[in-house]
Amino acid sequence: MNITNSITDIPGILVGQAENDTALTGCTVIICKDGAVGGVNQRGGAPGTRETDLLRPMHMVQKVHAIMLAGGSAYGLDAASGAMQYLEEQKIGVNTGPALVPIVPSAILFDLGLGDAHTRPDKQMGYTACLKANAEKPAEGNHGAGTGATVGKILGMGQAMKSGLGTSSMEFTSGVIVGSIVAVNAMGDIIDYKTNEIVAGARSIVKGPIKIGKDRLFANTLSVMQSKLGQAALTFAGKQNTIIGVIATNAALDKEGANKFAEAASNGIAISTRPAFTMLDGDTIFSLATGKKQVDLNLLCAFAPIVFAEAMLNAVRKAESAGGLPAVQSLNISEKEGINS
Repeated sequence: MNITNSITDIPGILVGQAENDTALTGCTVIICKDGAVGGVNQRGGAPGTRETDLLRPMHMVQKVHAIMLAGGSAYGLDAASGAMQYLEEQKIGVNTGPALVPIVPSAILFDLGLGDAHTRPDKQMGYTACLKANAEKPAEGNHGAGTGATVGKILGMGQAMKSGLGTSSMEFTSGVIVGSIVAVNAMGDIIDYKTNEIVAGARSIVKGPIKIGKDRLFANTLSVMQSKLGQAALTFAGKQNTIIGVIATNAALDKEGANKFAEAASNGIAISTRPAFTMLDGDTIFSLATGKKQVDLNLLCAFAPIVFAEAMLNAVRKAESAGGLPAVQSLNISEKEGINS
């Protein structure tokens, strides 16, 4: 099998995206037409979600048909209705007798502060994303739910950086695949878990286009939070954050295993974000198990954080400048010459 480092490497997973580049918002749908056992892990303190309770053990519904990730804050939850319309037209859903009811859990992030706060993902945008769904590797960076994503907001949006959407995958020798897709919109900094260095985050307040060293480009959110300025700034850094994503596999899992899989994947946020899971972030991860391959759950849970963390790094590294904010690609990074901001 040709592995493309994408969640769509998992057979049966389709991804579709729609966005408004002017308003800087969008949505990403992950479709599994044959249904998938789903789970969820919600650790942030400010979530915006739909249909999450049914994913937990001891609830009747066993499979979901799509996951919708969207910008637009709580308004963006409407995009899931577009996915429901599309799936119903495709005759996909739970047979309730009178009608088929597609199961489409959803989570949103806050991007209203970057583009046009009055233009948000709606039912039509969600439907459009479904029409575009395919098995190709989805576009990363400023696409779909990552169109208006930002990171590093402890010093306000003026010192933040543009982020986006990323995907990744890993295949084991047994033919089991783990894949992830994530929109990164954190209050804190994004860390390369392999080097322990900040990749994108709050930028130091430096006037003029002077050349500065790499250790001075980033303010370091954890350090700022310890200062009086940082503690006061927390009031203004809130309500504009959240990391949302999906971890998926072609292995077979029951609902309990799927929820454990999602929980393990959330450790990818823990090793890649400082701080992680704050009361100002609504961090939410869905899981999907689409296949019949048998594998030890411990193996999936051991590598889920790494696959999710790699998708997060791709999200910030593939992002482009927008809304007046720089992105990693726009910074002239050189180990010898420093960084020109």
